[in-house]
Amino acid sequence: MKAGSNHSDGAAGTGSAVIVFDGVCALCNRWVRFLLRFDRKGRYRFAAMQGQQGSAMLRAHGLDPQDPMSFLLLDAQGAWTDTDAILRVLAGLDGVWRLTGVLRMVPRGWRDAAYRALARNRYRWFGRNDACHLPAPEQAARFLD
Repeated sequence: MKAGSNHSDGAAGTGSAVIVFDGVCALCNRWVRFLLRFDRKGRYRFAAMQGQQGSAMLRAHGLDPQDPMSFLLLDAQGAWTDTDAILRVLAGLDGVWRLTGVLRMVPRGWRDAAYRALARNRYRWFGRNDACHLPAPEQAARFLD
């Protein structure tokens, strides 16, 4: 689903897609590490919602930075949340990951309900970090904050 605004914000217009993620969520950090590994073209950049830029991007698209239930992707086509965002990210990867697009056949309401259940319980099921992920020096340029 497109986020609250069709307005493209900052980095999305530069040719790089930006993913706003919960920097203290262990599952979210695993997702970022997964993307760093499989995004061989370096298409995605990252902004922790706890940082200035990530928080501003969430607010600009009608999402509450204090309620980290949504996943936000900003790309050249606009702003995307939840499973639509996740599927767009995976479709942007090379190889077998593009096949996950078949999940679009599952009704969005069902996909997003499953996503919401995971988001509500992610700290309990996967843990929480005391601080945001610090990227390796060679990956630092891909992080906005």
